[in-house]
Amino acid sequence: MSDFKQRLHDWAAKADKAASRFPERRETFNTSSETIEVKRLYTAEDVQGDYMEKLGFPGEYPYTRGVQPTMYRSRFWTMRQYSGFGSAEETNLRFKYLLENGQTGLSTAFDLPTQIGYDSDDMMAKGEVGKVGVAISSLKDMETLLSGIALDKVSTSMTINAPASVLLAMYIAVAEKQGVSSDKVSGTIQNDILKEYVARGTYIYPPAASMRLITDIFGYCAEHVPNWNTISISGYHIREAGSTAVQEVAFTLSNAIAYVEAAVKAGLDVDRFAPRLSFFFNAHNNFLEEVAKFRAARRIWSRIMKERFAAKDPKSWQLRFHTQTGGSTLTAQQPDNNIVRVTMQALAAVLGGTQSLHTNSKDEALALPTEESARIALRTQQIIAYESGVADTIDPLAGSFYIESLTDEIERQALEYIAKIDEMGGAVKAIEQGYMQREIQNAAYQAQMAIEDGSAVVVGVNKFRLENEPKPELQKINPELERIQNERLAELRKTRDNDLVEAKLAALKLAAQGTDNLMPFIVDAVKAYATLGEICNVMRDVFGEYQPAQW
Repeated sequence: MSDFKQRLHDWAAKADKAASRFPERRETFNTSSETIEVKRLYTAEDVQGDYMEKLGFPGEYPYTRGVQPTMYRSRFWTMRQYSGFGSAEETNLRFKYLLENGQTGLSTAFDLPTQIGYDSDDMMAKGEVGKVGVAISSLKDMETLLSGIALDKVSTSMTINAPASVLLAMYIAVAEKQGVSSDKVSGTIQNDILKEYVARGTYIYPPAASMRLITDIFGYCAEHVPNWNTISISGYHIREAGSTAVQEVAFTLSNAIAYVEAAVKAGLDVDRFAPRLSFFFNAHNNFLEEVAKFRAARRIWSRIMKERFAAKDPKSWQLRFHTQTGGSTLTAQQPDNNIVRVTMQALAAVLGGTQSLHTNSKDEALALPTEESARIALRTQQIIAYESGVADTIDPLAGSFYIESLTDEIERQALEYIAKIDEMGGAVKAIEQGYMQREIQNAAYQAQMAIEDGSAVVVGVNKFRLENEPKPELQKINPELERIQNERLAELRKTRDNDLVEAKLAALKLAAQGTDNLMPFIVDAVKAYATLGEICNVMRDVFGEYQPAQW
């Protein structure tokens, strides 16, 4: 036995003796992924493999240490606060407020009717207009939303999936009205429909039609909107639905594989569209696991793109991602505690090498954020950026025996999931069979049980509670908004060229029945002021609506 092994053995015996006198807090320690047990101590023996093969240098394959050679020493991550509520006017004012306070990109939250392709005056929209995001029914609303914001100076993320093609068309049309051509705008649409089937539920069309729309966007943007991230493949909502960190990585990358396969099958060159793929992850409370998760995801994706899809462009190998702090970790009790949670989560995202970041507001477990709480959330990441010093060197936790071991273990377990999903025929098949949904539900159940029995502590919820907490001031939505929005839509339908609208919708329907790329037809319909609901209903007529199986 080497001297090191002997001394480690002796230390372990000593630690066991100490633990017999002063028992450790638990019999076993695990990360939030119950399948990963945390050892008492990590040493050099826990880190295997060649440095260049596993880590490499920042900006180089396999990108474990980051996708840029200088990372935050050149410029900080994009501070992009997810924002949207009520009317387009109200959200426009919030956008401008955040930009004035140092935000460096826009991120748009849409209300539920918009997310599932209904106009504000549709019966299905009743009671939901402007509640969880901004109501956008037509190009007119989008013009108001972006009024006074130079679209060649700011990048915009839009959290929209099933009707992503329509909202992107509206954005392009507004930019053109500003004199900004589509090749000059930059931003991201979420456009990740597979995770909607798995975790969130704001889908419209069956999977095959949805995949067609997504690949149509890939093809259109490669030609006309080259600086636009055409999809943000999202683990965020998978995690919010209750997955573990390992499942978040595995299911997200399995969905990404499905998108790439669909695009290649449609005849697109992988290196034409892959550099514009982007990802969206959650940052939860288990700080070190989250840092390792981001590093593992980058490494896995680079190998998938290089080895499985034979991509040649290094940009195709890079996993670039936005991070949002964990909404499901926020508590309604003692909401000020959420500022601390968000700070830790944001720090994990930065140490994990995120490209952009949203920090949740303290009151989001109760309502949409007030102006004050939104400002504190932005200030949280500004303090991390400008005061903490963590951005001054790249991947500062690299070389930690625990971090490297944890990165390896997350990679190993995620690859096992991906292999299993491959055996099932890929992500779409796995979703249709309810596999991902069941795995997430089981993980969520176990996590909730741990909170119920007290083995997992949530400060202020099942321990350290306060009686008679004061009620915080909450953001309120204008109760007249739905009526006002409906009146505006009625006016639009009265004053636009309805013959032109009908002609554009008819052309879209014919294209949907065939195989043409639908994006040019959607752009034309939007410019004629066809509404979101009218455009989506044309495609509903052709494609039908998705009806989930029951598991």
